[in-house]
Amino acid sequence: MRLWKLFGLAGLAGVAAGGAVLARNERQRRAYTPDDVRSRLHERHAALAATPEPAPPAELTAGRHHRLARLLRRR
Repeated sequence: MRLWKLFGLAGLAGVAAGGAVLARNERQRRAYTPDDVRSRLHERHAALAATPEPAPPAELTAGRHHRLARLLRRR
């Protein structure tokens, strides 16, 4: 019987520790000011805007049996 009691107590301790971690993360997330959130969003947008655009279909036709080129020619 003692073994099951220890397992039960360990489970309860794990649930309590998980709840404490979640509460701490939530407090940290809510600590952002609107200006912080706005600046982070602008940074993420700038990083996404800096990615290169996909190649136009004319460049994809290079190669003898390029699958994507065949699909694009059908349309």
